[in-house]
Amino acid sequence: MTLGEKIREARKNCGLSQEQLAERMCVSRSAIAKWETGKGMPDIENLRSLSKLLQVSVDSLLDEGETPAMREPIDLSRYGRGCKKVKKDRLMREKYPQARIWTLLGRLELTRAEKVIDNAVGFLTTAPFGIPEMINSIKNLDKEFYLVEQEGKQYFVTVTDVFLEARRMEEPLTEDQFRLGDWNFIRCKYELG
Repeated sequence: MTLGEKIREARKNCGLSQEQLAERMCVSRSAIAKWETGKGMPDIENLRSLSKLLQVSVDSLLDEGETPAMREPIDLSRYGRGCKKVKKDRLMREKYPQARIWTLLGRLELTRAEKVIDNAVGFLTTAPFGIPEMINSIKNLDKEFYLVEQEGKQYFVTVTDVFLEARRMEEPLTEDQFRLGDWNFIRCKYELG
């Protein structure tokens, strides 16, 4: 049984609709639908929330007989000179030499609380709107995202300054704009060379 099927079954066992679960988790109904159909995957915080709300363990959700995400430590200093993005691109080329690789631009969606704070700060002070979004951007500066196609399979890869994490997608991502968990992504038109 896939992760999506397990989420759907646990949600139904709790008597919740996709909308009700989405409201309790502060995510969109479409995010729940994507998780259940395998077109997206919840991040670790959303997995924890699902586990609590649906009264199932994270392990039982993730246990599919294979590891849902492969994570390995990396040393960027091995990838020559240049900025971290250039080094991460070299790492991806080395890791997936025969694959098609696209860089993804990712933006973390604000939570409801962050949106309220943003509006309050904007209305009550002379500070500009977008402060929580700016803080999220700064917190995630070390992340680069990639979509990899290799041997008929797709992988969503996150590279930070210290690790590479790859998740096999159950359903291929065909759109240039998509959402995974609380992140919105845009696929760059060019492939990594």
